[in-house]
Amino acid sequence: MEIATETERKYDVPETFELPDLVGAGVIAGTGDAETHDLDATYFDTDDLRLMRNRRTLRKRSGGNDAGWHLKTPADGEGRKEHRLSGDGDVVPAQLTGLVRTIVRTRPLVPVARLVTHRVETPLRDADGRVLALVAQDQVRAESAGSESAWQEVEVELVDGDVAVLDEVERRLFAAGARPARGPSKVSRALAGRLAALQRPKKSKTKVNPVLRYAREQRDAILAHDPGARRGEPRAVHQMRVGTRRLRSTLKTYKKSVSQSDLRDELRWLAGVLGAVRDPQVLEEALLGLVEKAGPEFEPSARRVREHLEHRIETGLAELSEALDSDRYLALLDRIDELVDQDSLRTADPVKRARKVLAKADAKLDEALESGVEEEIHESRKGFKQARYAVELLVPDHGKLARQLVKALTKLQDGLGEYQDSNVARGVLRELGEGSFHFGMLYGRQEQVGRDALAGVPELARDARRRKVRRLF
Repeated sequence: MEIATETERKYDVPETFELPDLVGAGVIAGTGDAETHDLDATYFDTDDLRLMRNRRTLRKRSGGNDAGWHLKTPADGEGRKEHRLSGDGDVVPAQLTGLVRTIVRTRPLVPVARLVTHRVETPLRDADGRVLALVAQDQVRAESAGSESAWQEVEVELVDGDVAVLDEVERRLFAAGARPARGPSKVSRALAGRLAALQRPKKSKTKVNPVLRYAREQRDAILAHDPGARRGEPRAVHQMRVGTRRLRSTLKTYKKSVSQSDLRDELRWLAGVLGAVRDPQVLEEALLGLVEKAGPEFEPSARRVREHLEHRIETGLAELSEALDSDRYLALLDRIDELVDQDSLRTADPVKRARKVLAKADAKLDEALESGVEEEIHESRKGFKQARYAVELLVPDHGKLARQLVKALTKLQDGLGEYQDSNVARGVLRELGEGSFHFGMLYGRQEQVGRDALAGVPELARDARRRKVRRLF
């Protein structure tokens, strides 16, 4: 699969529109010979246009220089990410359906529109002959659900230029009579009537329940990071896991209002399969960094650590791929939608709930530090994680007062986490190098890391309990 970021702007133009002279617009020194293409594209979506409503387009196109299957998804900034696959046929390739499975779930992808476009494409070049952008003059005929429409438009797509090129070209197009396109894509214009009928009615101006708002944010985070997690990207796996944990923690905090213990169990399952990838990724980074500092004589130990953790990551990725392709995962997403998309929810006062969760976490930590029992310290960390998420939920409504405490709780949680990570790392070292001098040295150094982390926890706890950061409570 070829993946590229596409940055372009679209304009509606009248029937009599003629492309103005663009030479001299910024760094544009000349134009190349225009090419003519006849494009025929069939767009696929669910019957209720789930892809379109989530800013995705999926098509099979013939003609032009990039015939085949194209999936366009949102990207950072102005651009869109385009996934391209060669091939024909009437069945959407599995590689593409996997990228949109969290959106379409079990619904079939069917043809929803056909667009036939006559395109005249002109390259814009700089003084060195580089193609800065392509200007496409399109005559479009669209068919959808028995209705037809036709229009003309201009597309300007960056190649080796920057956004300044788009701005200069846009000024000249506007002067010649062009206007911003009615929709973000040709197919959105073709399906405008169906899309309008499917739009959810605007919600009332009543205040949004902060619990639902926070839960929706986590649902959106899970969906947004799903494609990257499938590829094993460390950041995507981490962020998807965090969204899962935040949602599960929120359901636990408000369990009297939201009786969803089975949903919490399913979220625990998802967090677990994500953790089977993420935990060894974190361990690999930490342990290999420790080995590198120890010197070249530790390289054989580094090899064993790397091989062991890479095997765990590979195994975890296989399990994660199977989980994300399972009906169980899709059913979980449906359950989450059902929960977070309800119009209203009655819950306890979020400040009072956060106060109770925070007090419980404080008590757990005091007991754990007094006992020094590793498991109790780990449980206290989980308690502060729940407390931090409960306070995060308050940030949109309470601003700085909540943000200050979130920051302090994050530092405390990180300190406890560093101690826990050292325990896990020592377990791996013990498993791999029992009786080995070099592994024994590494074990001792990791043990010191844990002692240092734990020694810093009381001060972090005091900072998190200062009256200044707990004014809200």
